[in-house]
Amino acid sequence: MLLSGLRQDIKAIKERAPAARNAIEVLLLYSGLHALIFHRFAHWFYRRRMFFIARLLSQLSRFFTGIEIHPGAKIGRGVFIDHGSGVVIGETAEVGDNCTIYQGVTLGGTGKDKGKRHPTLEEGVMVGSGAKILGPFTVGAGAKIAANAVVLEPIEPDCTVAGVPARVVRKGGARLSNECMDHVHIPDPVAQELCKLLQRIQELEEKITQLEGGQQA
Repeated sequence: MLLSGLRQDIKAIKERAPAARNAIEVLLLYSGLHALIFHRFAHWFYRRRMFFIARLLSQLSRFFTGIEIHPGAKIGRGVFIDHGSGVVIGETAEVGDNCTIYQGVTLGGTGKDKGKRHPTLEEGVMVGSGAKILGPFTVGAGAKIAANAVVLEPIEPDCTVAGVPARVVRKGGARLSNECMDHVHIPDPVAQELCKLLQRIQELEEKITQLEGGQQA
């Protein structure tokens, strides 16, 4: 089971990381994969209520990789944590198959409530570097979270969100693929609103000019 999952994780990295040359390089040199391997074992102990050993493994993983995944988090297959430094994934977070997570991402909770308090990422979600997803809600399959976005509410499938707080800037986009890994060049919602305002001002100025011309006539 662990071996088949490892193969799937390595395959996902080879497909999505342009710098990855071969499986041996991925296995030996990719800290995101090392964090996932540590987590598989830590989660196994966590499910059997061997909490101390589980947390010990997760802390060792954090020390060696710079990636902190609570042993209680549920991580799917084919997940790619690229670079990974500063990634934090909370205890009740769930990451679906084939998700991509860049450096500095936080899947965090709000408050000190017990139970489900961290987000769920469905299959194929991409989270850009520095993004924060905070709360016990779901990010739909195929969604894209722009770099440095702060997500505080559910996101529908196949949506692209950006900004602080995050807003939907695109709906119905293509699902995550090898050609769709850009988490920087995503529409800026503020810039879009400014463009709309400028366009509206131009329309009003044209109407005023027409009215003034009619009065002079």
